[in-house]
Amino acid sequence: MDDTATVPTRFIGCDVGKAEIIVFDSASGKTTSLPNRADALAAFAASLDPAALVVCEATGGYEAALLDAMVAAGRAAHRADARKVKAFIRSLGILGKSDAIDAKALAQYGRERHDRLTRWQPREQHRDQLQLLVSMRRDLVRQRVAHRNRRQAPGAAPVAARLQRIIATLDAEIAGIDADIRALIDACDTLAQTVHTLTDIAGIGQTTAAQLTALMPELGSLNRKQAAALAGLAPHPKQSGSNNAYRRTRGGRPEVKHTLFMAALAAARHNPTLNTFYKRLISNGKKPIVALVAVMRKLITIANARLRDNLASI
Repeated sequence: MDDTATVPTRFIGCDVGKAEIIVFDSASGKTTSLPNRADALAAFAASLDPAALVVCEATGGYEAALLDAMVAAGRAAHRADARKVKAFIRSLGILGKSDAIDAKALAQYGRERHDRLTRWQPREQHRDQLQLLVSMRRDLVRQRVAHRNRRQAPGAAPVAARLQRIIATLDAEIAGIDADIRALIDACDTLAQTVHTLTDIAGIGQTTAAQLTALMPELGSLNRKQAAALAGLAPHPKQSGSNNAYRRTRGGRPEVKHTLFMAALAAARHNPTLNTFYKRLISNGKKPIVALVAVMRKLITIANARLRDNLASI
């Protein structure tokens, strides 16, 4: 939660589309629309009073102009998690789906939860570029794995040569993106310091450090429980009556969890502290995968603490 100087009393729900934004204003109870253009959004932001809170969902980047306009005008805004908003709408018993319904629900979501909603802050340009490169690299790696599996499958001989050419192209593109990521990090002192701090942790290499920097920019500003939850590594209880089922990790950012899984494999072998921790869990009867998830959780809490200490020393 972010502390804000003004407690919002007016809630604006915005259902963002590529060309148009549907707006519900709790003050008037009316639904209107405006074009998703910088000039129209700037005028809209200027018309809002300081007690307004604008709530929208992530829509593939089409919400960026709206959020930029709010920041420029000094108005509070929150970009909501689409899964949480959908669950909220279902809890209201609403079965219909339309842009107007969604805009009104977003305003109501802001009204009921404003004291727990993080206000949008502009992100650094370098970090946005890093996130884009990391996301593209992840997609290409997945394609490469799929094509390699297809090439090794029985009966793949007729297309093996084509698959090999595609794989070679993907190899070259991934190598090019890796070079772009290194150049971007070297050009930004903040990113370089973050990556340097992360790679000082045994088990976290350059690729993992770049991915964590891009995918979890909140690192260093969280407590250990928040860091574990955001990475999808917080164990959630499953208990009812006398039945106390096995706790499982859920939620969070799956791409961060995948990144930490590969890092934990290395850390469990080469990080002296985490190697001892992993072996102790195994000797206590924990399943290897449970012990590995515990190493993942340790890794993210260590990374968060190291970055927090660096921020405190600046």
